[in-house]
Amino acid sequence: MQENSLKNCDPKLLSPGTLAFLGDAVYELYVRQRLVETANMPVNKLHLLAVERVRASFQSNAYAIIEPQLSEEEQAIWKRGRNANGVKAPKHADPVEYRRATGLEALFGYLFLQGKTERLEELFQLIMEGSQL
Repeated sequence: MQENSLKNCDPKLLSPGTLAFLGDAVYELYVRQRLVETANMPVNKLHLLAVERVRASFQSNAYAIIEPQLSEEEQAIWKRGRNANGVKAPKHADPVEYRRATGLEALFGYLFLQGKTERLEELFQLIMEGSQL
C-alpha cells in the first residue's frame, strides 16, 4: 500500500467516525489485495469472499485476534471508535459486533494517517492467520 499523502491531517484531531470512514476503505483494500495475491478466480467469487471478510461480525472477531497485541495508544483509538456517537448498527447486524468493528476501522484509519503501514500490515497478517477463513 502506498504511503499516506494526507501530511497536514492530524488523526488525533479527527472524529472517530471520520477515522472509521477512512479505515473501512483501508481495511477493505488490504482484504482485496490479499485475495488477489492468493487466488485467481472470477470477480464475483472474489467479491463474495471480500464481503465475508469486511462484514461487522468478521471485523469484531478480528479485533479479538489483535487485541492482545495492541499498544495502549492503539487500544485508546479502538475505544474511541467503538464508543463513537452516532454509530447505529443496521437492522441485520449485532450492535456489539458493529461497534467493535467500527473501533477496528477507526484504528486502521488512524494508523494509515500516521503513515504506519508496517504496523497495519502486521495487524492484518495477524487477523488473516487467526481467522477461520
